Amino acid sequence: MASRTAVSLAVGALLACGLAAPQAAAATPAHSCSRWVDIDSFSDALDKTTFDGTFVGNLSALAVDRDGDLAALSDRSALFTLDRRTRQPESVVPLADENGQPLDSEGLAVDRDGTRLVTSETEPSVRRYAPDGRLLGRLPVPDALRVAPAGRATSNATFEGLTLQPGGRTLVASMEQPLSGDQADLVRFQTWQRTRGEFALAAQYAYRVDVGLGVAEVTATGDGRLLVLERGFTSGVGNTIRLYLADPRGATDVSGVDELSGQDVRLVRKTPLADLEDCPSLGATAKQPQLNPLLDNIEGMAVLGTAPGGRLRVLLVSDDNQNAAQITRLYSLTVALPHR
Repeated sequence: MASRTAVSLAVGALLACGLAAPQAAAATPAHSCSRWVDIDSFSDALDKTTFDGTFVGNLSALAVDRDGDLAALSDRSALFTLDRRTRQPESVVPLADENGQPLDSEGLAVDRDGTRLVTSETEPSVRRYAPDGRLLGRLPVPDALRVAPAGRATSNATFEGLTLQPGGRTLVASMEQPLSGDQADLVRFQTWQRTRGEFALAAQYAYRVDVGLGVAEVTATGDGRLLVLERGFTSGVGNTIRLYLADPRGATDVSGVDELSGQDVRLVRKTPLADLEDCPSLGATAKQPQLNPLLDNIEGMAVLGTAPGGRLRVLLVSDDNQNAAQITRLYSLTVALPHR
C-alpha cells in the first residue's frame, strides 16, 4: 500500500436498503463530496463480525453476482455472498491455489456464467473459480508483470483491481504500483480479450497515478470507461482516497514497451470525480487518525446500477486488515459521469 504526506480522501457508499444495525447511518438526501459525487450512507455493521466460523473482514473487492446479490472477496482466501438488501453474509467459500494453498486475493469479477475471476498479487495471477470455490483454471500473465526476479513487479503491489467491460469480452486488471524501470507515477492496466470462449492476452495501457498513491480498484462504468480508486496512507494522518474516471480510448498499447515514460506514449485519460476527504462525515467515527473520520482503508468498489437521472449507484468497502485500529465499512455513493 502506498503512503506519502497527502490529504486523505475516500469515496464511499452503501445502498441504504434497510440496514438493521445500530452502526448504520441513515441515508439522507444527497450529501455532496464534489459536483460529481454524493455520499448517501455508510454502515459499520460488518465490522469485527464472523459468519460460519469465518472472520468477516479483510475485504478487498466487491462484484455484483448474476442474481443481484454481492460477492465480497477477502484477501485471506474467503469469498462471501452478501444479501443485496441487508448486506449481511449468506454464504462463504474458501479459495485456494493449485497446491491447495491460500491466496493473497485482491481483485474480483463475476463472469457471465457465474465464474469468479480472482486475482492474487503474490505472483501475480488471475484464476477462475466455480461459485462453490472449485479452481477451474488460470489466465496467462505477461512475464514483465510478475514479481521480481521472475519479472519487474514489486511484491504486494501487482494486480489489485479487476473488472469486466460490458458484454464480458474484455477483462481489465490494474497494477497497484509501477514496474521497476517504468516512470515512478505510471502504472499498467493489463487487458485480456475473450476469443473462442477463452481469455487471451490483449492490450496494455499506462495510467498516471497521483504522487504517493496507488491504484486500489478499477470498475467498469458500462460505457467502456472505468472508475479508478486511488489510495494511500500516511501514519499519523490517515488515508487518502480519490475517485477518478478513466477512458482508455486512444491510449497507446504499451505491452511491448520495456520502460514506460509519459513522454513516449498516450496515457489513459483521467478525470477527477471526488476526494473523499471532502465528503461530509455523516457522523462516522474513526479508530485511528483521519483527516475525515469517514475514511478508512477503502479497497473494493462495485457499480450496483443506475439511480434517477442516470447517475451510478456505487458501493465501496474498506479492508480492516483484521486490525483493531481499522474498520470494515461499507459506503454508498451516487456518481455522475462527465460527458465524453
